[in-house]
Amino acid sequence: MSEKGNGHPRSRIGYGSSYHRGKQNEMAQPSGIGSVLGGQVWVIKPDKKAQAENPCLWMQAGAVKYKSCNNYYDCTTCKYDHAMQAKVSKGKQTSWQDAMRRQPALERVCRHSLTRRIAHRACAYDFRCDKCDFDQYFEDVLAAKTKSDPTRVETVKGFDVPSHYHFHNGHTWARIESGGFLRVGLDDFSLKVFGQADGFELPLMGKELSHDKIGWGLKRRDHLADVRAPVDGVIVEVNTRVMENPGLANREPYGEGWLFLVRTPDVKSAAKRLMSDEAGVDWISSEVGVLEEMVTEVAGPLAADGGTFGPDVYGNLPGLDWKKLTQAFLKTG
Repeated sequence: MSEKGNGHPRSRIGYGSSYHRGKQNEMAQPSGIGSVLGGQVWVIKPDKKAQAENPCLWMQAGAVKYKSCNNYYDCTTCKYDHAMQAKVSKGKQTSWQDAMRRQPALERVCRHSLTRRIAHRACAYDFRCDKCDFDQYFEDVLAAKTKSDPTRVETVKGFDVPSHYHFHNGHTWARIESGGFLRVGLDDFSLKVFGQADGFELPLMGKELSHDKIGWGLKRRDHLADVRAPVDGVIVEVNTRVMENPGLANREPYGEGWLFLVRTPDVKSAAKRLMSDEAGVDWISSEVGVLEEMVTEVAGPLAADGGTFGPDVYGNLPGLDWKKLTQAFLKTG
């Protein structure tokens, strides 16, 4: 198994704490949080210099000291944001907008720049986002069309498994995007096993998907494979570039090759029904074992000798049965 990407996230992002081996008498000291693990005392201390991985808008504006976003920058449904706005209305809290208005002119940047969703952009509407044409355009158009970019990828015998993605056992993935959307696509395993599709039968915008039900299909030559939807929700954007150029999904399954964007009522519950990237690595390993057995049956033991798989497994091994592949891996057929 190998690892790709720009290094482990811990090399560039503070996680808000540090720890050291401690003694029993440190458990009651106020300077840290004591814990016992395996008979050893560990003392955890907050790190004031640590960066939030997903900094909250209120923190970035300077209205609060430290707050990491746990709602995917979907402020409209954020309980913390609603509570803070209530405190502002009672005169008990400075709003993030007022905090930004007190900043030097060159530092009064767009809220999407503050939360690292776009590059530096000055605010031209005095932080009245409801009056800003760009804010609406960003949420409705730019954010929906922006590709996903995995920051870290592990490879299992030639098949990529990226971090921060959630997997369905029918070999689709969903990634939570800023704004509370779910971006959906086919994983690297399925696209390499079935090879480059001649076309995708994707649902239209406004179509409602149901978790674990057939949601779309892919075509290759005279074959059609149905694909199960990983999440519930309504499609708000379809990747027309993949419909025009199906090979894009194979070249960048977790980037430009995404298929559509979904809006779901409860994004966290939707993600919990899927596998995390950590579980996905073990799952792909087991799926590779199934694939090796199928390859051995049609091509002999030398064809699955412990090496890595390349693209288009089906196309390079004519003895493989399309229907058996769809039943085994897509859970359809």
